[in-house]
Amino acid sequence: MTPIEIKRYLIERKIERKIVSLRDIAIHFRMETDTVVPMLNMWTSKGKLKKYNSNPVCQKGCCKCDPAAMEAYEWIG
Repeated sequence: MTPIEIKRYLIERKIERKIVSLRDIAIHFRMETDTVVPMLNMWTSKGKLKKYNSNPVCQKGCCKCDPAAMEAYEWIG
């Protein structure tokens, strides 16, 4: 998995839905979330990726979700 592969995946997913959870990204690349986060941080620091600390898709507010499911990203590049 490279930063370019992450970029392509996020752009592709943006067509279907704008926001992708950290968990979904990690599952797609068959990696641990801790491995994916540094590459996402790189794109975020360059202003190409927007990070949401609580997934706006989830409206429950119950705090029962996996934290990786709540952290989400949107490609804005």
